[in-house]
Amino acid sequence: MNIIIVGCGRIGADLALRLFQQGHQVTVVDNVPQAFERLNPEFRGRTVEGEALSKEVLERAGAEKADGLAAVANSDTLNAVVAHIARTIYKIPNVVVRNYDPNLRGVLEAFGFQIVSSSAWGAQRTEELLGSASTRAVFSPGNGEVEVYEMIVPENWAGRKLGELLGGMGDACLPVALTRAGRSSLPTPETALETGDMLAVSTTAQGIACLRNALAGKEA
Repeated sequence: MNIIIVGCGRIGADLALRLFQQGHQVTVVDNVPQAFERLNPEFRGRTVEGEALSKEVLERAGAEKADGLAAVANSDTLNAVVAHIARTIYKIPNVVVRNYDPNLRGVLEAFGFQIVSSSAWGAQRTEELLGSASTRAVFSPGNGEVEVYEMIVPENWAGRKLGELLGGMGDACLPVALTRAGRSSLPTPETALETGDMLAVSTTAQGIACLRNALAGKEA
């Protein structure tokens, strides 16, 4: 796909590399030349210097043939206007807008944009990690027969293997991901657990009850 990224800040630069690595044709627009220095050396897409509100700049970036546009500048006003132009004038089918100031989120929502509010999401996620119970449901497909739970590995399971924790549950409890120091991986039965690991599993209500008992060192 041909994708335009407006704003080469930290989010824009990281997004550009991710999309490029996935094989997309990526063009990054910013009015500050030094901003492009944030781009990873592995990025081999295009850069266009200039004001994103300029018709000439947007067309140099390929707006007339773009499949998607991400407005991720540090200005909600700029993001809103650029996204509106992309959608109404250039008919770009997939437009995503970054919300920088949570107080202005309502303005962006009024336009009906797809919004990513990094500040609000970050605060919510931090609150969950600080204040929630040791296990919690984070995703519920269907009618809740199976849910994805996150749980924090307690000290009494440090050094023990994941297979030991899930042993005896068979296919009723399947590991989804293990997050350690902010990085996720796909665990195996041989994965050694550490205190504070965030383990995500897919299981039933009965399965999660058994798993909670196992984490607490209780008999099912």
